[in-house]
Amino acid sequence: MLGLKLPTDPRWVNLAKISLEEILTDHAYCEQKAATSCISLIQMYPDKEEMVSELAPIVTEEWGHFRLVLQALKKRGLKLGRQRKDEYVNRLLDFQKKGGSREDRLIEKLLICALIEARSCERFRLLSLHLEEPELKEFYHHFMVSEAGHYRLFIDLAKKYGNSEKVKKRWDEYLNFEASIMKDLEIRGDRMH
Repeated sequence: MLGLKLPTDPRWVNLAKISLEEILTDHAYCEQKAATSCISLIQMYPDKEEMVSELAPIVTEEWGHFRLVLQALKKRGLKLGRQRKDEYVNRLLDFQKKGGSREDRLIEKLLICALIEARSCERFRLLSLHLEEPELKEFYHHFMVSEAGHYRLFIDLAKKYGNSEKVKKRWDEYLNFEASIMKDLEIRGDRMH
C-alpha cells in the first residue's frame, strides 16, 4: 500500500524497544514537526483552498499526537529529551528540486510529506506488532492508522495540484531515492526515521 521500496531493517524495532525514552522523545518531535510543516504549507499556499481546509485539522491532530506522546513519556516516568538532527528528513530535503514554478515547489513539498508519513506509518506498524506492553502496542497502532491517512492525503493533494503523470514519475524518483537513504543510514533505535 505505501509503495516503499525497502522495508525497515528488522533490527530497528529491537533497538527501539531498548531505547523507549529515546524513541518516544524522537516521536514527539516528529509530531511537532509534522504540525509545523502543515502550518508552513498553509502559510505559503493560502490560495489552495482545498489543501488549507484539509490540512487545518491535521495541524490540530498532529499537535494532539505530540501531547499524547508527552503523556506516554510522563506515565512511564520518562523525560522528553532534546531534539536531534533528523538525517533522514534532511537528505529528503536535499533531494527536493529547487526552483521551478510555485506549483512545482508545492508538489515537491507534498511528496516529501507523503514519504515521511509513509515511513512513519511503516515504523509505527512495527512498534505496534513488536512492543511487549499492550498499551503501547495499541498506542502505535492508532498512530499507524493516522499516518496512513495522512500519507494518502498528501499524495492526493499532489495529484490535485500537479500533472498526474509528472507527479507519478517524481513520486517514483522519491521512492527510489528514499530506498538509497534507508540502505545508507545507520540503524538506530533512538530515531523514528
